[in-house]
Amino acid sequence: MKSVLVLYLSRNGHTARVARAIAASVDAAGGKAERMDVVEAAREGLDWNAYDVVAVGAPVLYGSYDRRVFDFVAANRTLLDARPNSFFNVSVVARTPAKATVEGNRYMQKFLQLSAWKPKDLKVFAGKVDYPNWPWHERKMIQLIMKMTHGPTDPSTVVDYTDWNEVAAYGRRLLTLS
Repeated sequence: MKSVLVLYLSRNGHTARVARAIAASVDAAGGKAERMDVVEAAREGLDWNAYDVVAVGAPVLYGSYDRRVFDFVAANRTLLDARPNSFFNVSVVARTPAKATVEGNRYMQKFLQLSAWKPKDLKVFAGKVDYPNWPWHERKMIQLIMKMTHGPTDPSTVVDYTDWNEVAAYGRRLLTLS
């Protein structure tokens, strides 16, 4: 049975939900998955030898990634590269088909340019607009971005653009990485 570690960083909970769905898909397909926040992994360490495959995921916030993601993958690049690995991002920008691909998602391309780690596999997921649950300053910033990109701007809007079947397929795909 292949074991998969799904490492993630989540600011408002949606990337954590995506990580849970990936892990559930791995388990349902006959693998064994474990999830861990990258902050916890950095502070407490982990037994890299317990995992056959490692996936790392992060949300895109204001066009970038949390510095802790870059720090974690840089500090653990050799350990990540020692096994099949993947990186996924979660971004509301990926709600449009052209930006939901690795090639068409400028934030995935930005990650690849800025990261010391070069993942063997990549995946882009559309995220969630959740204005009511965001702090006012984040809500205002995202509304501005949405206005420029023709997305929803009503402050009561909650729209989950994530394709959960695609998330499940990604979990199954992790089991095929070698």
